[in-house]
Amino acid sequence: MEEFRKPAVEDAFRLRIDKWLWAARFFKTRSLAAQAVEGGRVQLNGARVKPAKELRPGDELRISAGNQEWVVIAKKLSDRRGSAQVARELYEETEESRARREAAIAARRDHVEPASEIRGRPTKREGRRLRRFTEG
Repeated sequence: MEEFRKPAVEDAFRLRIDKWLWAARFFKTRSLAAQAVEGGRVQLNGARVKPAKELRPGDELRISAGNQEWVVIAKKLSDRRGSAQVARELYEETEESRARREAAIAARRDHVEPASEIRGRPTKREGRRLRRFTEG
């Protein structure tokens, strides 16, 4: 019978970056996290990396997802996805990043996109009105 290999002490303090991003709830799935890393939307200590790059506590990450961008310092490593409270304990966001994100959220809240109210195809009634308007 084979014995399980115990991880070395230094292995306990390293973790794949895509696995950590998933556990820290920046991405919904690990494959989305890996795609983001491959696409250059995640930088480790200012450099582009591959999804298998090992993350260590104290490393700085710049993460762009959707309209938001975070600059965080990895505090703890975990390869398990837990609750949002547990995920927040894995990193610490820098003050500049938090201020920039909150300003961007406030700007989006203040500026409503004109086309945001348009939903899909026009109804029959709206189609008739459009035809009357365009045909004169």
